[in-house]
Amino acid sequence: MNQLTTNIFFICLVLIIFISPINLKAESSHNHCHCINAQQQTFEYIEEADSNEISQSKKNFYLTIPKPLNEKSLFTTEVGIQERPENIWNIVNKGYRIPDPKKKWAKKVVKKYERWYSEHPVYTYRMFERAKRYIYYVVHEVKKRNMPIEIALLPIIESAYNPIARSNAKAVGLWQFIPSTGKNYGLKQNWWKDERSNVILSTNASLNYLEKLYKQFGTWELALAAYNAGEGKVSREIKKNKRRKRATDYYTISLPRETDEYVSKLIAMKHIIQNPSKYNVEVLEIPNEPYFGEVTITEQMDIDLILKLADISSEEFELLNAHHKRPLIPKESQPTTILLPQYKINTYSKNLAEHDGPLSNWILYKPKRRESIMRVAKKFDVNLSTFKRINNLNGRVTFRRNSTVLIPKSNELKSKYTLKGTGDFNYTSVGTHHVSKGDTLGGIARKYKVSIEDLKEFNELDSHIIIIGTTIDIPQ
Repeated sequence: MNQLTTNIFFICLVLIIFISPINLKAESSHNHCHCINAQQQTFEYIEEADSNEISQSKKNFYLTIPKPLNEKSLFTTEVGIQERPENIWNIVNKGYRIPDPKKKWAKKVVKKYERWYSEHPVYTYRMFERAKRYIYYVVHEVKKRNMPIEIALLPIIESAYNPIARSNAKAVGLWQFIPSTGKNYGLKQNWWKDERSNVILSTNASLNYLEKLYKQFGTWELALAAYNAGEGKVSREIKKNKRRKRATDYYTISLPRETDEYVSKLIAMKHIIQNPSKYNVEVLEIPNEPYFGEVTITEQMDIDLILKLADISSEEFELLNAHHKRPLIPKESQPTTILLPQYKINTYSKNLAEHDGPLSNWILYKPKRRESIMRVAKKFDVNLSTFKRINNLNGRVTFRRNSTVLIPKSNELKSKYTLKGTGDFNYTSVGTHHVSKGDTLGGIARKYKVSIEDLKEFNELDSHIIIIGTTIDIPQ
Protein backbone atom coordinates (compact mmCIF):
# COMPACT_ATOMS: atom_id res chain seq x y z
CA MET A 1 0.00 0.00 0.00
CA ASN A 2 2.83 2.39 0.88
CA GLN A 3 4.56 1.60 -2.41
CA LEU A 4 1.31 2.28 -4.34
CA THR A 5 0.83 5.58 -2.54
CA THR A 6 4.40 6.54 -3.35
CA ASN A 7 3.91 5.70 -7.03
CA ILE A 8 0.70 7.72 -7.27
CA PHE A 9 2.39 10.66 -5.56
CA PHE A 10 5.32 10.47 -7.98
CA ILE A 11 3.01 10.36 -11.05
CA CYS A 12 1.03 13.38 -9.79
CA LEU A 13 4.24 15.30 -9.18
CA VAL A 14 5.45 14.62 -12.73
CA LEU A 15 2.12 15.74 -14.20
CA ILE A 16 2.20 18.96 -12.19
CA ILE A 17 5.74 19.73 -13.31
CA PHE A 18 5.05 19.17 -17.03
CA ILE A 19 1.48 20.43 -17.37
CA SER A 20 1.76 23.64 -15.36
CA PRO A 21 4.15 25.40 -17.78
CA ILE A 22 1.90 24.44 -20.66
CA ASN A 23 -1.12 25.94 -18.91
CA LEU A 24 0.85 29.02 -17.99
CA LYS A 25 2.02 29.42 -21.57
CA ALA A 26 -1.51 28.97 -22.93
CA GLU A 27 -2.88 31.43 -20.39
CA SER A 28 -0.16 33.94 -21.22
CA SER A 29 -0.83 33.60 -24.94
CA HIS A 30 -4.54 34.07 -24.38
CA ASN A 31 -4.06 37.18 -22.27
CA HIS A 32 -1.83 38.83 -24.87
CA CYS A 33 -3.75 37.76 -27.97
CA HIS A 34 -6.10 40.26 -29.52
CA CYS A 35 -9.26 38.25 -30.15
CA ILE A 36 -10.89 39.92 -33.11
CA ASN A 37 -13.79 38.94 -35.30
CA ALA A 38 -12.62 36.47 -37.91
CA GLN A 39 -14.69 38.22 -40.52
CA GLN A 40 -12.72 41.40 -39.89
CA GLN A 41 -9.22 39.85 -39.96
CA THR A 42 -8.55 36.14 -40.28
CA PHE A 43 -4.84 35.55 -40.75
CA GLU A 44 -3.30 38.15 -38.45
CA TYR A 45 -2.15 37.26 -34.96
CA ILE A 46 -2.35 40.53 -33.04
CA GLU A 47 -0.82 41.06 -29.61
CA GLU A 48 -1.37 43.69 -26.92
CA ALA A 49 -5.15 43.47 -26.94
CA ASP A 50 -7.59 45.92 -25.44
CA SER A 51 -9.07 43.78 -22.66
CA ASN A 52 -12.21 45.92 -22.43
CA GLU A 53 -12.95 45.40 -26.12
CA ILE A 54 -12.50 41.66 -25.71
CA SER A 55 -14.74 41.39 -22.67
CA GLN A 56 -17.54 43.40 -24.31
CA SER A 57 -17.68 41.29 -27.47
CA LYS A 58 -16.08 38.01 -26.47
CA LYS A 59 -18.89 35.78 -27.66
CA ASN A 60 -18.59 37.14 -31.19
CA PHE A 61 -14.81 37.29 -31.51
CA TYR A 62 -12.41 34.61 -32.68
CA LEU A 63 -9.03 33.65 -31.38
CA THR A 64 -7.39 33.81 -34.79
CA ILE A 65 -4.39 31.66 -35.61
CA PRO A 66 -3.06 31.18 -39.14
CA LYS A 67 -4.31 27.88 -40.56
CA PRO A 68 -4.01 26.18 -43.93
CA LEU A 69 -7.18 26.29 -45.99
CA ASN A 70 -8.01 22.65 -45.29
CA GLU A 71 -7.75 22.86 -41.49
CA LYS A 72 -10.27 24.01 -38.93
CA SER A 73 -9.38 26.30 -36.04
CA LEU A 74 -11.07 27.26 -32.81
CA PHE A 75 -13.00 30.25 -31.57
CA THR A 76 -13.86 31.44 -28.10
CA THR A 77 -17.39 31.90 -26.79
CA GLU A 78 -18.91 32.49 -23.39
CA VAL A 79 -19.13 28.72 -22.93
CA GLY A 80 -15.53 28.04 -23.86
CA ILE A 81 -13.64 27.01 -26.98
CA GLN A 82 -15.62 25.59 -29.88
CA GLU A 83 -14.82 24.43 -33.37
CA ARG A 84 -14.67 27.28 -35.83
CA PRO A 85 -17.07 27.28 -38.82
CA GLU A 86 -15.79 25.70 -42.01
CA ASN A 87 -13.74 27.93 -44.29
CA ILE A 88 -15.96 29.29 -47.09
CA TRP A 89 -13.29 28.53 -49.69
CA ASN A 90 -13.57 24.81 -48.94
CA ILE A 91 -17.21 25.03 -50.03
CA VAL A 92 -16.28 27.07 -53.09
CA ASN A 93 -13.64 24.53 -54.13
CA LYS A 94 -16.24 21.74 -54.13
CA GLY A 95 -18.64 23.46 -56.52
CA TYR A 96 -16.70 24.27 -59.71
CA ARG A 97 -18.44 23.23 -62.94
CA ILE A 98 -17.00 25.40 -65.72
CA PRO A 99 -14.21 23.40 -67.38
CA ASP A 100 -10.75 24.76 -68.07
CA PRO A 101 -10.22 25.86 -71.68
CA LYS A 102 -8.72 23.43 -74.19
CA LYS A 103 -7.70 26.01 -76.78
CA LYS A 104 -4.01 26.89 -76.63
CA TRP A 105 -4.56 30.66 -76.76
CA ALA A 106 -7.07 30.52 -73.90
CA LYS A 107 -4.69 28.47 -71.76
CA LYS A 108 -2.06 31.18 -72.29
CA VAL A 109 -4.54 33.81 -71.09
CA VAL A 110 -5.21 31.75 -67.95
CA LYS A 111 -1.45 31.60 -67.29
CA LYS A 112 -1.16 35.35 -67.90
CA TYR A 113 -3.70 36.17 -65.20
CA GLU A 114 -2.29 33.59 -62.80
CA ARG A 115 1.04 35.42 -63.12
CA TRP A 116 -0.62 38.81 -62.74
CA TYR A 117 -2.37 37.92 -59.48
CA SER A 118 0.80 36.24 -58.23
CA GLU A 119 2.84 39.37 -58.98
CA HIS A 120 0.34 41.68 -57.24
CA PRO A 121 -0.09 40.09 -53.79
CA VAL A 122 -1.13 43.32 -52.06
CA TYR A 123 -3.92 43.95 -54.56
CA THR A 124 -5.07 40.33 -54.30
CA TYR A 125 -5.04 40.34 -50.49
CA ARG A 126 -7.06 43.56 -50.35
CA MET A 127 -9.56 42.07 -52.76
CA PHE A 128 -10.11 39.06 -50.49
CA GLU A 129 -10.23 41.43 -47.51
CA ARG A 130 -13.17 43.23 -49.15
CA ALA A 131 -14.80 39.97 -50.22
CA LYS A 132 -15.06 38.74 -46.62
CA ARG A 133 -18.17 40.88 -46.10
CA TYR A 134 -20.11 39.51 -49.07
CA ILE A 135 -18.75 36.14 -50.17
CA TYR A 136 -20.85 34.03 -47.77
CA TYR A 137 -24.06 35.62 -49.00
CA VAL A 138 -23.11 35.38 -52.67
CA VAL A 139 -21.88 31.77 -52.44
CA HIS A 140 -25.06 30.57 -50.78
CA GLU A 141 -27.32 32.46 -53.20
CA VAL A 142 -25.45 30.82 -56.09
CA LYS A 143 -25.79 27.39 -54.46
CA LYS A 144 -29.54 27.91 -53.90
CA ARG A 145 -29.97 28.28 -57.65
CA ASN A 146 -27.70 25.32 -58.47
CA MET A 147 -25.46 27.56 -60.54
CA PRO A 148 -21.72 26.90 -61.00
CA ILE A 149 -19.86 28.21 -57.98
CA GLU A 150 -17.56 30.15 -60.33
CA ILE A 151 -20.39 32.69 -60.55
CA ALA A 152 -19.64 33.66 -56.93
CA LEU A 153 -16.14 34.67 -58.09
CA LEU A 154 -17.49 36.96 -60.80
CA PRO A 155 -17.44 40.09 -58.58
CA ILE A 156 -13.68 39.51 -58.23
CA ILE A 157 -13.39 39.99 -61.98
CA GLU A 158 -16.02 42.73 -62.26
CA SER A 159 -15.24 44.99 -59.31
CA ALA A 160 -12.59 43.31 -57.12
CA TYR A 161 -15.55 42.82 -54.73
CA ASN A 162 -15.89 46.58 -54.27
CA PRO A 163 -19.54 47.73 -53.89
CA ILE A 164 -18.64 51.36 -54.62
CA ALA A 165 -16.71 50.56 -57.81
CA ARG A 166 -17.70 52.74 -60.79
CA SER A 167 -16.43 52.19 -64.32
CA ASN A 168 -16.04 54.62 -67.21
CA ALA A 169 -18.93 52.79 -68.87
CA LYS A 170 -21.22 53.92 -66.00
CA ALA A 171 -21.28 50.44 -64.47
CA VAL A 172 -21.65 50.43 -60.68
CA GLY A 173 -21.40 48.01 -57.77
CA LEU A 174 -20.15 44.49 -57.09
CA TRP A 175 -21.74 43.21 -60.28
CA GLN A 176 -21.10 46.33 -62.40
CA PHE A 177 -24.61 47.01 -63.69
CA ILE A 178 -24.93 49.78 -66.26
CA PRO A 179 -27.96 52.07 -65.67
CA SER A 180 -30.20 50.53 -68.34
CA THR A 181 -29.62 46.89 -67.36
CA GLY A 182 -30.02 47.81 -63.70
CA LYS A 183 -33.42 49.36 -64.41
CA ASN A 184 -34.44 46.35 -66.51
CA TYR A 185 -33.79 44.14 -63.49
CA GLY A 186 -35.59 46.33 -60.97
CA LEU A 187 -32.68 48.25 -59.46
CA LYS A 188 -33.83 51.78 -58.59
CA GLN A 189 -31.50 54.70 -59.31
CA ASN A 190 -32.63 58.04 -57.92
CA TRP A 191 -31.64 60.94 -55.70
CA TRP A 192 -31.82 58.82 -52.56
CA LYS A 193 -30.23 55.57 -53.61
CA ASP A 194 -28.61 53.55 -56.36
CA GLU A 195 -29.60 49.94 -55.85
CA ARG A 196 -26.88 48.75 -58.23
CA SER A 197 -24.68 49.06 -55.13
CA ASN A 198 -27.17 47.21 -52.90
CA VAL A 199 -25.43 43.94 -52.04
CA ILE A 200 -28.61 41.86 -51.74
CA LEU A 201 -30.68 43.38 -54.55
CA SER A 202 -27.83 43.58 -57.06
CA THR A 203 -26.80 39.99 -56.35
CA ASN A 204 -30.35 38.78 -56.90
CA ALA A 205 -30.64 40.85 -60.11
CA SER A 206 -27.29 39.62 -61.42
CA LEU A 207 -28.12 35.97 -60.83
CA ASN A 208 -31.50 36.47 -62.52
CA TYR A 209 -29.75 38.01 -65.51
CA LEU A 210 -27.13 35.25 -65.72
CA GLU A 211 -29.80 32.54 -65.51
CA LYS A 212 -31.65 34.24 -68.35
CA LEU A 213 -28.46 34.41 -70.45
CA TYR A 214 -27.70 30.74 -69.76
CA LYS A 215 -31.16 29.71 -70.98
CA GLN A 216 -30.69 31.91 -74.05
CA PHE A 217 -27.20 30.74 -75.08
CA GLY A 218 -26.97 27.23 -73.63
CA THR A 219 -23.52 27.37 -72.00
CA TRP A 220 -22.15 29.26 -69.04
CA GLU A 221 -19.17 30.46 -71.08
CA LEU A 222 -21.48 32.17 -73.59
CA ALA A 223 -23.69 33.47 -70.77
CA LEU A 224 -20.65 35.09 -69.15
CA ALA A 225 -19.55 36.52 -72.49
CA ALA A 226 -23.00 38.08 -72.95
CA TYR A 227 -22.86 39.46 -69.41
CA ASN A 228 -19.62 41.22 -70.32
CA ALA A 229 -20.12 42.25 -73.95
CA GLY A 230 -23.91 42.31 -74.20
CA GLU A 231 -26.31 39.66 -75.44
CA GLY A 232 -26.72 41.47 -78.77
CA LYS A 233 -23.01 41.21 -79.56
CA VAL A 234 -22.87 37.50 -78.70
CA SER A 235 -26.04 36.75 -80.70
CA ARG A 236 -24.64 38.50 -83.78
CA GLU A 237 -21.35 36.62 -83.62
CA ILE A 238 -23.12 33.28 -83.22
CA LYS A 239 -25.30 34.02 -86.28
CA LYS A 240 -22.21 35.07 -88.24
CA ASN A 241 -20.44 31.78 -87.46
CA LYS A 242 -23.54 29.78 -88.33
CA ARG A 243 -23.64 31.42 -91.76
CA ARG A 244 -19.99 30.48 -92.23
CA LYS A 245 -20.69 26.95 -90.93
CA ARG A 246 -18.21 27.41 -88.12
CA ALA A 247 -18.44 26.40 -84.45
CA THR A 248 -20.45 28.75 -82.23
CA ASP A 249 -18.86 28.08 -78.84
CA TYR A 250 -17.36 30.82 -76.68
CA TYR A 251 -13.77 30.02 -77.66
CA THR A 252 -14.51 30.15 -81.41
CA ILE A 253 -16.75 33.17 -82.02
CA SER A 254 -15.14 36.58 -82.51
CA LEU A 255 -15.40 38.76 -79.40
CA PRO A 256 -13.71 41.90 -78.05
CA ARG A 257 -10.39 41.18 -76.36
CA GLU A 258 -11.76 41.91 -72.88
CA THR A 259 -14.58 39.41 -73.42
CA ASP A 260 -12.21 36.88 -75.02
CA GLU A 261 -10.19 36.91 -71.78
CA TYR A 262 -13.17 37.13 -69.42
CA VAL A 263 -13.72 33.43 -68.72
CA SER A 264 -9.98 32.69 -68.69
CA LYS A 265 -9.53 35.34 -66.02
CA LEU A 266 -12.24 33.63 -63.96
CA ILE A 267 -10.54 30.25 -64.43
CA ALA A 268 -7.22 31.77 -63.29
CA MET A 269 -8.84 32.98 -60.07
CA LYS A 270 -10.37 29.52 -59.57
CA HIS A 271 -6.90 27.96 -59.80
CA ILE A 272 -5.48 30.43 -57.28
CA ILE A 273 -8.22 29.72 -54.74
CA GLN A 274 -7.75 25.97 -55.25
CA ASN A 275 -4.00 26.13 -54.64
CA PRO A 276 -2.90 29.55 -53.30
CA SER A 277 0.55 28.41 -52.17
CA LYS A 278 1.42 27.40 -55.74
CA TYR A 279 0.92 31.01 -56.84
CA ASN A 280 2.36 32.62 -53.69
CA VAL A 281 -1.01 34.23 -52.96
CA GLU A 282 -2.59 34.58 -49.53
CA VAL A 283 -6.27 33.70 -49.74
CA LEU A 284 -7.88 35.12 -46.62
CA GLU A 285 -9.60 32.43 -44.59
CA ILE A 286 -13.28 33.38 -44.23
CA PRO A 287 -15.71 31.45 -42.02
CA ASN A 288 -18.80 29.92 -43.57
CA GLU A 289 -21.23 32.13 -41.67
CA PRO A 290 -23.07 35.40 -42.38
CA TYR A 291 -21.04 38.57 -42.02
CA PHE A 292 -24.05 40.89 -42.09
CA GLY A 293 -27.71 40.90 -41.12
CA GLU A 294 -30.68 43.06 -42.13
CA VAL A 295 -32.16 45.71 -39.86
CA THR A 296 -35.49 47.38 -40.63
CA ILE A 297 -35.81 51.17 -40.56
CA THR A 298 -39.40 52.41 -40.31
CA GLU A 299 -38.81 56.12 -39.58
CA GLN A 300 -36.56 58.80 -41.03
CA MET A 301 -33.18 58.25 -39.39
CA ASP A 302 -29.75 59.85 -39.64
CA ILE A 303 -26.87 57.64 -40.70
CA ASP A 304 -24.66 59.36 -38.11
CA LEU A 305 -27.05 58.11 -35.42
CA ILE A 306 -27.01 54.58 -36.86
CA LEU A 307 -23.20 54.61 -36.69
CA LYS A 308 -23.35 55.69 -33.06
CA LEU A 309 -25.99 53.15 -32.03
CA ALA A 310 -24.27 50.26 -33.81
CA ASP A 311 -20.78 51.40 -32.79
CA ILE A 312 -19.38 51.07 -36.32
CA SER A 313 -17.34 53.34 -38.57
CA SER A 314 -18.74 55.27 -41.51
CA GLU A 315 -16.51 53.18 -43.79
CA GLU A 316 -18.04 49.93 -42.49
CA PHE A 317 -21.54 51.30 -43.02
CA GLU A 318 -20.77 52.43 -46.55
CA LEU A 319 -19.25 49.10 -47.54
CA LEU A 320 -22.48 47.37 -46.50
CA ASN A 321 -24.89 50.11 -47.61
CA ALA A 322 -23.19 51.83 -50.52
CA HIS A 323 -26.55 52.31 -52.26
CA HIS A 324 -27.64 54.98 -49.75
CA LYS A 325 -26.47 58.33 -51.16
CA ARG A 326 -27.74 60.75 -48.51
CA PRO A 327 -26.79 61.35 -44.86
CA LEU A 328 -30.14 59.94 -43.71
CA ILE A 329 -32.52 57.07 -44.42
CA PRO A 330 -35.90 58.54 -45.43
CA LYS A 331 -39.25 57.19 -44.29
CA GLU A 332 -40.84 55.33 -47.18
CA SER A 333 -44.19 53.67 -47.82
CA GLN A 334 -42.48 50.32 -47.30
CA PRO A 335 -39.95 49.80 -44.47
CA THR A 336 -36.33 50.20 -45.56
CA THR A 337 -33.63 47.74 -44.59
CA ILE A 338 -29.98 48.42 -43.90
CA LEU A 339 -27.16 45.95 -43.39
CA LEU A 340 -25.06 45.82 -40.24
CA PRO A 341 -22.29 43.45 -39.19
CA GLN A 342 -23.96 40.45 -37.56
CA TYR A 343 -22.02 40.92 -34.33
CA LYS A 344 -23.22 44.55 -34.03
CA ILE A 345 -26.97 44.01 -34.46
CA ASN A 346 -27.60 43.36 -30.75
CA THR A 347 -25.57 46.45 -29.88
CA TYR A 348 -27.64 48.53 -32.28
CA SER A 349 -30.98 47.16 -31.02
CA LYS A 350 -30.07 47.67 -27.37
CA ASN A 351 -28.84 51.23 -27.88
CA LEU A 352 -31.84 52.12 -30.05
CA ALA A 353 -34.23 50.93 -27.34
CA GLU A 354 -32.43 53.17 -24.83
CA HIS A 355 -32.20 56.18 -27.18
CA ASP A 356 -34.57 58.96 -26.11
CA GLY A 357 -33.49 61.72 -28.52
CA PRO A 358 -34.58 62.55 -32.08
CA LEU A 359 -33.89 60.02 -34.82
CA SER A 360 -33.10 62.70 -37.38
CA ASN A 361 -31.76 66.24 -37.45
CA TRP A 362 -32.70 66.89 -41.06
CA ILE A 363 -35.77 68.43 -42.69
CA LEU A 364 -36.75 67.26 -46.17
CA TYR A 365 -38.07 70.17 -48.21
CA LYS A 366 -39.53 70.31 -51.72
CA PRO A 367 -39.00 73.84 -53.12
CA LYS A 368 -42.05 75.55 -54.56
CA ARG A 369 -42.15 76.52 -58.21
CA ARG A 370 -39.91 79.53 -58.94
CA GLU A 371 -38.58 79.48 -55.37
CA SER A 372 -34.91 80.44 -55.52
CA ILE A 373 -32.05 78.72 -53.74
CA MET A 374 -31.25 81.92 -51.85
CA ARG A 375 -34.83 82.29 -50.66
CA VAL A 376 -35.00 78.73 -49.28
CA ALA A 377 -31.64 79.12 -47.52
CA LYS A 378 -32.84 82.35 -45.91
CA LYS A 379 -36.20 80.81 -45.01
CA PHE A 380 -34.48 78.13 -42.91
CA ASP A 381 -31.70 80.38 -41.61
CA VAL A 382 -28.93 78.45 -43.33
CA ASN A 383 -25.87 80.17 -44.76
CA LEU A 384 -26.22 80.18 -48.57
CA SER A 385 -22.83 78.61 -49.29
CA THR A 386 -23.46 75.97 -46.62
CA PHE A 387 -26.88 75.20 -48.09
CA LYS A 388 -25.40 74.82 -51.57
CA ARG A 389 -22.62 72.64 -50.24
CA ILE A 390 -25.02 70.34 -48.40
CA ASN A 391 -27.20 69.88 -51.48
CA ASN A 392 -24.43 70.12 -54.06
CA LEU A 393 -25.98 73.13 -55.77
CA ASN A 394 -22.83 75.13 -56.47
CA GLY A 395 -23.16 77.09 -59.70
CA ARG A 396 -26.96 77.03 -59.68
CA VAL A 397 -29.47 79.79 -58.92
CA THR A 398 -32.69 77.78 -59.20
CA PHE A 399 -33.67 74.25 -58.27
CA ARG A 400 -34.31 71.47 -60.71
CA ARG A 401 -37.94 70.53 -61.10
CA ASN A 402 -39.33 68.16 -58.44
CA SER A 403 -36.08 68.19 -56.49
CA THR A 404 -35.81 67.56 -52.76
CA VAL A 405 -33.32 69.39 -50.56
CA LEU A 406 -31.94 68.72 -47.11
CA ILE A 407 -32.20 71.33 -44.36
CA PRO A 408 -30.07 70.88 -41.23
CA LYS A 409 -32.08 71.42 -38.04
CA SER A 410 -29.22 71.80 -35.59
CA ASN A 411 -26.46 74.38 -35.44
CA GLU A 412 -24.02 71.49 -35.03
CA LEU A 413 -24.98 70.13 -38.45
CA LYS A 414 -24.82 73.60 -39.99
CA SER A 415 -21.30 74.04 -38.61
CA LYS A 416 -20.26 70.59 -39.79
CA TYR A 417 -21.27 71.29 -43.38
CA THR A 418 -19.90 74.83 -43.31
CA LEU A 419 -16.49 73.21 -42.93
CA LYS A 420 -16.96 70.39 -45.43
CA GLY A 421 -19.47 69.13 -47.99
CA THR A 422 -21.45 65.93 -48.02
CA GLY A 423 -19.56 64.55 -50.99
CA ASP A 424 -22.87 63.47 -52.51
CA PHE A 425 -24.46 64.51 -55.76
CA ASN A 426 -27.89 66.12 -55.78
CA TYR A 427 -28.77 64.59 -59.14
CA THR A 428 -31.65 62.38 -60.16
CA SER A 429 -30.10 60.75 -63.23
CA VAL A 430 -27.00 60.51 -65.38
CA GLY A 431 -26.50 61.65 -68.97
CA THR A 432 -23.50 61.22 -71.24
CA HIS A 433 -21.38 63.39 -73.51
CA HIS A 434 -19.21 61.94 -76.29
CA VAL A 435 -15.92 63.83 -76.32
CA SER A 436 -15.21 65.37 -79.74
CA LYS A 437 -12.34 67.42 -81.15
CA GLY A 438 -12.23 70.85 -79.50
CA ASP A 439 -14.10 69.81 -76.34
CA THR A 440 -12.74 70.90 -72.97
CA LEU A 441 -13.87 69.88 -69.51
CA GLY A 442 -14.78 73.50 -68.74
CA GLY A 443 -16.82 73.78 -71.93
CA ILE A 444 -18.70 70.56 -71.17
CA ALA A 445 -19.38 71.76 -67.61
CA ARG A 446 -20.80 75.07 -68.90
CA LYS A 447 -22.90 73.31 -71.54
CA TYR A 448 -24.63 71.08 -68.99
CA LYS A 449 -24.58 73.63 -66.13
CA VAL A 450 -22.56 71.52 -63.71
CA SER A 451 -19.30 72.32 -61.96
CA ILE A 452 -15.94 71.12 -63.27
CA GLU A 453 -15.20 69.54 -59.89
CA ASP A 454 -18.46 67.56 -60.06
CA LEU A 455 -17.53 66.30 -63.53
CA LYS A 456 -14.06 65.30 -62.36
CA GLU A 457 -15.33 63.50 -59.27
CA PHE A 458 -18.26 61.89 -61.08
CA ASN A 459 -15.94 60.53 -63.78
CA GLU A 460 -12.98 59.86 -61.46
CA LEU A 461 -10.71 62.21 -63.43
CA ASP A 462 -7.39 63.21 -61.89
CA SER A 463 -6.92 66.21 -64.21
CA HIS A 464 -8.74 68.43 -66.71
CA ILE A 465 -7.45 66.30 -69.60
CA ILE A 466 -10.12 64.44 -71.60
CA ILE A 467 -9.60 62.10 -74.54
CA ILE A 468 -11.39 62.34 -77.89
CA GLY A 469 -13.71 59.40 -78.43
CA THR A 470 -14.35 58.71 -74.75
CA THR A 471 -17.64 59.27 -72.95
CA ILE A 472 -18.11 61.65 -70.02
CA ASP A 473 -20.93 60.98 -67.54
CA ILE A 474 -23.06 64.06 -66.92
CA PRO A 475 -24.88 64.24 -63.56
CA GLN A 476 -28.35 65.68 -64.10
